[in-house]
Amino acid sequence: MTGRTPVRKASDLDALVVGAGPNGLAAALRMAAAGLKVVVYERAETWGGGTRTAALTEPGFVHDVCSTAHPMVAISPFFREFDLAAHGVRLMHPEIPFAHPLAAGEAVLVHQDLGRTAAALGPDGPAYEQLLGPLVDDAPALLETLLGTFRRPPTSGMPAVLHFARYGLRSAKSLAGRFEGEQARALLAGCAAHSMMRLDRPITGGLGMVLALLSHAVGWPVVGGGSQALANAMVAALRAAGGEIVTDHEVRSLDELPTARATLLDVAPDSFLRLAGSDALPAGYRKALRRFRYGPGVCKVDWALSGPVPWTNPDIARAGTVHLGGTFDRIAAAEADVAAGRHPEHPYVLSVQPTVADPSRAPAGRHVFWAYCHVPGRSTVDMTSVIEDQIEAAAPGFRDLVIGRHTMTAAQMADYDPNYVGGDISAGETSMFQMLARPVPRWSTYRTPLEGVYLCSSATPPGPAVHGMCGDHAARLALRQRFDIRRPPSLRNLPNP
Repeated sequence: MTGRTPVRKASDLDALVVGAGPNGLAAALRMAAAGLKVVVYERAETWGGGTRTAALTEPGFVHDVCSTAHPMVAISPFFREFDLAAHGVRLMHPEIPFAHPLAAGEAVLVHQDLGRTAAALGPDGPAYEQLLGPLVDDAPALLETLLGTFRRPPTSGMPAVLHFARYGLRSAKSLAGRFEGEQARALLAGCAAHSMMRLDRPITGGLGMVLALLSHAVGWPVVGGGSQALANAMVAALRAAGGEIVTDHEVRSLDELPTARATLLDVAPDSFLRLAGSDALPAGYRKALRRFRYGPGVCKVDWALSGPVPWTNPDIARAGTVHLGGTFDRIAAAEADVAAGRHPEHPYVLSVQPTVADPSRAPAGRHVFWAYCHVPGRSTVDMTSVIEDQIEAAAPGFRDLVIGRHTMTAAQMADYDPNYVGGDISAGETSMFQMLARPVPRWSTYRTPLEGVYLCSSATPPGPAVHGMCGDHAARLALRQRFDIRRPPSLRNLPNP
């Protein structure tokens, strides 16, 4: 059976995009840069997806609903071409990209300077520097490969690519064996746990390496004024180029859409199955989409604070991101609990204090702060008290500063954004297989069996994070196949609003 093409209302549109997250907006901008007529539909009242910002607690406090620290924005080929500064986007850097508290006030401080970070790791410093040093200078070339389609060989930075391949396919547990002391092992665990997988799984070591590398290559900046400012700049550029965005408009079926030569979907595989309809896709493709695995969910808490977090180690107050959870073994045990469907008693907690770099997000002298822990998918369990216990252990008196809080369970995250299936903010498990075959094992993972319909969400390569590359790769493919445009015009040719 072959897929049928939906019967849609006639229009003069060149391209339609469903979903106004970073990838959907990136796809729309690439199409608009080619001079095409583009319309974007967004289910929510505001655009931005994972970069939305909202007033979740008290007046005057600005909270990022999902992503805040943006190393990928700083290095993404798409955003470097878009030229953030020219569009009014400010990347603001904390003095310390991230920190990791340990017992008795001890902490790992990861500075942008690799040598300074390595020197503080004692006998493990040389091993840490040997692991990441060959990658730092060639980070843009390496990330261009890692943020590619995984279908073409690297065009530059081959020594860095080969060095990464030597270590990056390993599990975090295996890679941690290079280190003797707990500081370096904990540093690796805190980064690798971003993968939301057990730390004995392949490539978790590589994912941890990438995040540590980015802290030295470009830092872990926040967007001035909130992550929404990034999405706002993209929308302003799209409108200046003649594009249109329609918010508060849920697309329930592809049949509802007007015709266009290309339709790009910034949606999860589950949503695509619903949009296409039960009989529109070939049986084998439907089966492959249904086999797509989602990862654990997150329970996230946002706080309005009357003052800075009172870390036992005062140096942590200079860090933008703080990984909580203790030693490598303790974090590994927590992630294993989640993978087994349990809620850990002492979870790994990822926290961000944006006002360290951007005081404008709160009234003078006050702060915003957020944290989440991993939980089984679709969990309705409120982990606020457990998360706050982890923070209190490293910052006694934290609860006394809370003047407002807002919690979203994994189930509520899924309701908030359909791309977070079960509360999985990574839009699918980040296993080795699924990083290469997102969401189906075929050569062109962006193109669907429906004529002119492409997937461009984080469920396609290169996967999660705010980099825009999933949307850009899908748009470039659509331009070649639907418009015979082999060399898309540069984003720098977009009019500046």
